[in-house]
Amino acid sequence: MKRRDLLAVAASAVAAPWVHAQSSAWPTRGPIRLICQYPPGGLVDTVARLLAPHLSQALSQTVVVENRAGAGGLIGTEYAARQPADGYSLLVSHASVHVYATATRKSMPFDPVNDFTHMAMLVEAPMLLIVRGQSPYQNLAQYVAAAKTKPVRYGSSGIGSANHLFGELLKIEGQANEHDHVPYQGSAPALQDLMGGQIDSVFDPVTTNVERLKSGSVRALAVSTPNRLPAFPNIPTFAELGYNSLTGSQWLGMSAPKNLPAPIVQRISALIPELLAKPDVMAALEAVQTLPRKTPVVGDEFTKLIQSQINTWTAVAKRAKVEVIV
Repeated sequence: MKRRDLLAVAASAVAAPWVHAQSSAWPTRGPIRLICQYPPGGLVDTVARLLAPHLSQALSQTVVVENRAGAGGLIGTEYAARQPADGYSLLVSHASVHVYATATRKSMPFDPVNDFTHMAMLVEAPMLLIVRGQSPYQNLAQYVAAAKTKPVRYGSSGIGSANHLFGELLKIEGQANEHDHVPYQGSAPALQDLMGGQIDSVFDPVTTNVERLKSGSVRALAVSTPNRLPAFPNIPTFAELGYNSLTGSQWLGMSAPKNLPAPIVQRISALIPELLAKPDVMAALEAVQTLPRKTPVVGDEFTKLIQSQINTWTAVAKRAKVEVIV
């Protein structure tokens, strides 16, 4: 073996215990940043700020929420991917970027699986198909039947979004050729036009519609969960109505740059289910019907779930001929 090779081996042997010791001792300083790829006030920001003080207490270090919004979440997500893998920069990852954008965009500025260490799913926000309270469509069967014979306009938060793909999948599965997509710059203007009667429906997460459902200003024709929501037992699932493929959610997760040391991964993966189970955290999540799974999805299982969903929705995007070219 050449002298320089011997030196390299020796250096690695010395460095390895040091790196392990550093990661095992994590965190030795603060702050730890929770990077959010959306503006303050949204679901990602809300969940991050809900968890931050509990994470701070558990780790005995300051945890701050850092918003880096733009480009539908791509800017903040790419920024997080480029940070050092030292445990001081974490990402509240989102299915809208890691799954749905990946499935529909011609190119991505990062690899949604291999450029990250995916540690745990946090919560899931089920999708609803909602109409106005005064809508003539009382159930999904009436809605799909109408969309076979006349234009029925559904709104989404943009081309290639989860809302869009759900709408196109319903169009395909229901053979509803007149189910017409109307894209908006976010869900808020779509909901505004729904209430104003400019469109017939919106696919939207349950999170932002709890109060509307309770007041009766909107009516949900179906929900994307495998089972009915306990808080809204009268809303049928797509699956029970014969649309098994319209099952899914907008999940949030805890991720980090790739190659995060194993001791840090193990500690965070074990800690997340404990934090989510805290009474005040659970009460806040129940209020918006955005909950963790009963069986935690952590580590490799979470990574495999992301890859599986990318495969599923990429196939849907191809069937629906949905592609975002940038």
